[in-house]
Amino acid sequence: MGSTLVINDEAHHCYREKPTPDDDEDLKGDEKKEADKNNEAARLWIKGIEIVNDKLGVARVMDLSATPFFLSGSGYAEGTLFPWTMSDFSLMDAIECGIVKLPRVPVAENIPGEEMPVFRNLWENIRKDMPKKGRGTGGELDPLKLPLRLQTALLALYGHYEKTYKLWQEHGIKVPPCFIVVCQNTAISKLVYDFVSGFQRQNDDGTSTLENGRLALFRNFDDSTGNPLPRPNTLLIDSEQLEAGDALDDNFRGMAADEIERFRREIVERSGDARSGDNITDQDLLREVMNTVGKPGQLGGAIRCVVSVSMLTEGWDANTVTHVLGIRAFGTQLLCEQVIGRALRRQSYDLNEEGLFNVEYADVFGIPFNFTAKPVIGPPQPPRETVQVKAMRPERDALEITFPRVEGYRVELPEERLSASFNDESILTLSPALVGPSITRNSGIIGEGADMSLKHLGDMRPSTLLFQLTQRLLYTKWRDPGEAPKLHLFGQLKRIVKEWLDAVDDAGNPKYLVCKGDTYPALLMYQELADMACNKITAAITRQFLGERPIKALLDAYNPTGSSVHVRFNTSKTDRWETSSKHCHLNWVILDSDWEAEFCRVAESHPKVLAYVKNHNLGLEVPYRFGSTMRKYLPDFVVLVDDGHGPADPLHLVVEIKGYRGEDAIEKKSTMDTYWVPGVNHLGTYGRWAFAEFTEVYQIESEFKAKVDANFNQLIESLTV
Repeated sequence: MGSTLVINDEAHHCYREKPTPDDDEDLKGDEKKEADKNNEAARLWIKGIEIVNDKLGVARVMDLSATPFFLSGSGYAEGTLFPWTMSDFSLMDAIECGIVKLPRVPVAENIPGEEMPVFRNLWENIRKDMPKKGRGTGGELDPLKLPLRLQTALLALYGHYEKTYKLWQEHGIKVPPCFIVVCQNTAISKLVYDFVSGFQRQNDDGTSTLENGRLALFRNFDDSTGNPLPRPNTLLIDSEQLEAGDALDDNFRGMAADEIERFRREIVERSGDARSGDNITDQDLLREVMNTVGKPGQLGGAIRCVVSVSMLTEGWDANTVTHVLGIRAFGTQLLCEQVIGRALRRQSYDLNEEGLFNVEYADVFGIPFNFTAKPVIGPPQPPRETVQVKAMRPERDALEITFPRVEGYRVELPEERLSASFNDESILTLSPALVGPSITRNSGIIGEGADMSLKHLGDMRPSTLLFQLTQRLLYTKWRDPGEAPKLHLFGQLKRIVKEWLDAVDDAGNPKYLVCKGDTYPALLMYQELADMACNKITAAITRQFLGERPIKALLDAYNPTGSSVHVRFNTSKTDRWETSSKHCHLNWVILDSDWEAEFCRVAESHPKVLAYVKNHNLGLEVPYRFGSTMRKYLPDFVVLVDDGHGPADPLHLVVEIKGYRGEDAIEKKSTMDTYWVPGVNHLGTYGRWAFAEFTEVYQIESEFKAKVDANFNQLIESLTV
């Protein structure tokens, strides 16, 4: 027949993959999975058209797409227009003509030195701290332990949403603005959903406690009664499953069970038919809710926030979206345009007095949309030389360095009268570098910009913060597993916490809780930051009783001792130092900075250095707590120093080369000084240990000499007393 006309909607998913790629792409992880999925869909689509052509005959194919260009991983340079494109009216054209909302993305922030604003490409700044797909079997994830920068992004964007919500109410708009969150997987979507809307925390005794949502307008629970709201404000949905028509899996069904049941009851109430709710599948129900977001009087009309898995792509027509947060990988500009496009449908197409559309804005975080994206082909990379780093045996065995493999610490503190010894390591500095940008400038290619800030957090009362922080300290640091908290210590701990919060220096400025860059003490309501404060306060209490209550280091029961003998690995890193056969058991030191090269020179030239080794694949790990999580700290070097005891009893000096000292570095040093070094020295079986941190490259030699001299002078003083 040959008379069939094929019209492909969303035709950017229909192309023939190039057999021999010419763009030399090296996609990995999530980006590669996305590319493979797109290519498979494209193959299936084009094959279907070929079958139609074989059976019926195709006269002509017409493609329709808002983004008619090749995807990443297709074999063509990403962003290249399809060669058969006849007319291209791009998103940029639509923005410039004013027929869609103007997207505003982060263009500046109060963190200097960043090439791209943190909240422009949020995923790259938090991905290592986010859970992988699936919730796992190792226990429930805690929604209150979201990465700090993600929490700050949510709060900053929400602060602007709150102003928009109030403005809409003042103007009598019957539906609320919509805030959408696009997540990488179901584990992340559940955490974000619980964080913003609230959840029931299961207690050890089988009861549950309500943790209400941290974003008040998105809460699904009543503040006073704790009961679920009859009409939830936040919706959790997996748009990918709905588009495929798949049944909801058990995990997702469990996550959304409450809201599904509430909406089912609402349908019964509206229709007056008790059976109407039974005739609707979960997929139909949730699809109806999603499709009616922003439509007054309909099922989804009151939804304020949508938390989505995968992406909200084609076919979603809500025109009330004002804020978008991306918490996923965006490997292509196509994905960026599709997700941002969910927010660009205008509310009004009425002309103003000048015959033009009034400008409407959509504020976007976490989507690295490029207004001027062009195809880029990456050049091929030359191969690198590979060397093997190993212990030189047997000729250098005299330079072997052994160390304890510490897994934890045991501290037994008195309960009769608690006190704390605060010092410089007790300082917690809240800054944009720690919590993320506290001020982000959102702007489009034209139009008015907007600042997203944390100013709305400045209203918290000091007494509320004092109580919450003391409660967190009591429940996390003074409570044995499976036992009730020691409530009789609340008064003493409150006194110490108040001392830490209220302390000021000689100039009258806060001494231990320092807020910089438009941050606020109320940020300690973040569980992660509260735990950082609790760690510092607990370390100060421990420090006060070091002489009376020694720290006990707990060793790995199966492998208590590590050694430089076991080091053997290959590397292609070009920054390396060829070691002296008189000072190092290994043949190479792999350098992480020029400073480390300078330290190697100083160590090999110092007369009191007996041996040294770089802690690279050596296995020396220091357990420490940073915020809410346990981490492993890998110091840079271990140096054996003759400090007067002779070569048979050297001082083991653990060395850290550190330029910038953030909160993480401060916590590491505090752990070394307060727990690891005292605990290992108390063992008495691994020699004497000390810790040194060098922060100035040009002073390494003088500081190293001063540290060695100080230990030597301490020995002389102990002998002459």
